[in-house]
Amino acid sequence: MQKQDDGQDSFRDRLYTIDESGKRLWVFARKPKGILTNARNITGILLLVFFFSAPFIKVNGQQLLLFDFLHRTFVIFGVQFWPQDFNLFFIGMIAMMVFIILFTVTYGRIWCGWACPQTVFMEVIFRRIEYWIDGDSNRQKELDARAWDADKVFRRALKHGIFYLISFIISNYFLMYIMGSGAWMKLVTENPADHVAGLAGMAVFSFIFYFIFSWFREQVCTIVCPYGRLQGVLLDRETIVISYDYPRGEERGLLRKSENRSETSKGDCIDCNQCVAVCPTGIDIRNGTQLECINCACCIDACDDMMRKVGFQPHLIRYASEKMIADKKPWHYTIRSAAYTIVLATLLAALTFFLISRNPVEATVLRSPGMLFQEQEGGKISNLYSVKVVNKTAHDLPLEIRLLSCPGEIKVIGNAPVIASQSLGEVVFFILLDRNKITDSKTEVDIGIFSGGKKLDQTRATFVGPAK
Repeated sequence: MQKQDDGQDSFRDRLYTIDESGKRLWVFARKPKGILTNARNITGILLLVFFFSAPFIKVNGQQLLLFDFLHRTFVIFGVQFWPQDFNLFFIGMIAMMVFIILFTVTYGRIWCGWACPQTVFMEVIFRRIEYWIDGDSNRQKELDARAWDADKVFRRALKHGIFYLISFIISNYFLMYIMGSGAWMKLVTENPADHVAGLAGMAVFSFIFYFIFSWFREQVCTIVCPYGRLQGVLLDRETIVISYDYPRGEERGLLRKSENRSETSKGDCIDCNQCVAVCPTGIDIRNGTQLECINCACCIDACDDMMRKVGFQPHLIRYASEKMIADKKPWHYTIRSAAYTIVLATLLAALTFFLISRNPVEATVLRSPGMLFQEQEGGKISNLYSVKVVNKTAHDLPLEIRLLSCPGEIKVIGNAPVIASQSLGEVVFFILLDRNKITDSKTEVDIGIFSGGKKLDQTRATFVGPAK
């Protein structure tokens, strides 16, 4: 452990990837292997399959996921959300924030190491390409220190060319999630002069992704990502993180042949530094939980492999809380963890209920502004209204408007109204009431929106008549 002159640990004062002068220190991580690494790779591959296939999956005629902020069109698992669904969005945001807080407090940064897009793209795609072209960590260091020759130029050009190509592909897929796969297809097949803004966005996204995965890398997690910064205030002694069993491992020391480590007061840590060599952020987990740690479990696999080779028990580094390490107690499901899990499940269940039970059709009736009531033949009084109907379903809806609260007549202007699927439509109509049944200058009337004899929504409007 590196010490400063004042006795303070230097890793507490600065990021490992930045030296005292602010210069970037490059991380040449050794290729990890082990059970957890394999599980993480499989998880990453499944997430990548979902990412690259979702824009082409249609549910109810809609793209599986779409976040078109410009046109305020949001589709989640084939269900389109409108500005009228802001209450659901608000509840969802609160649930997501509470979920992030409680999940991190209980289970640490599992998301960062196993499911974060930055980690998945970096470790499953870009890092593998780098191993293929440049070799493992030692060969990467040698290549980096070598003077520029034909081999180095070829490897650098090949690697960065592939990096940019993959970044370009990823940026196109992100555009599909923003603008829709149909709009993206027009963007890449029609006249470029008609899509200057879209193509410019594609170029910008491609450069950003290339910059992140070719140079910025782990700095995203420590400098840019707010979730990484939040962990410092969210974690406590009972949070499950990647932990070094220091009571068992200390005092650390190199392993010598035929040595009885209990007699020499040495712990199980043989100071091989394999946990540091495989860390994608370059930290030494033996210093404790640090800002850079993303809980990727590479150090666990490396340490377990070394422990088995020397005949020691594995899991010197493992998923555990600081309290478990200090008190030497095995993990068990605590009341606190159970309570947090119940809260998380309740939030998700509540959000799911609101999503399922939301009204597929919403109607808003407005009396035409500036229009007075009109006297009609037969002693009737009429008011002009317009109703805006949001059809959230996947099929067209022929509408019928009825009065629910009082006897009267409704006359629709134009043809029988039909609202197309996943669209907003407007219907203009008159309400006619008998003059002798109007008892006040303003009467509240209930209006029902029907389709096929089924009531879809109900709203209220004010009917203006002559004063008594």
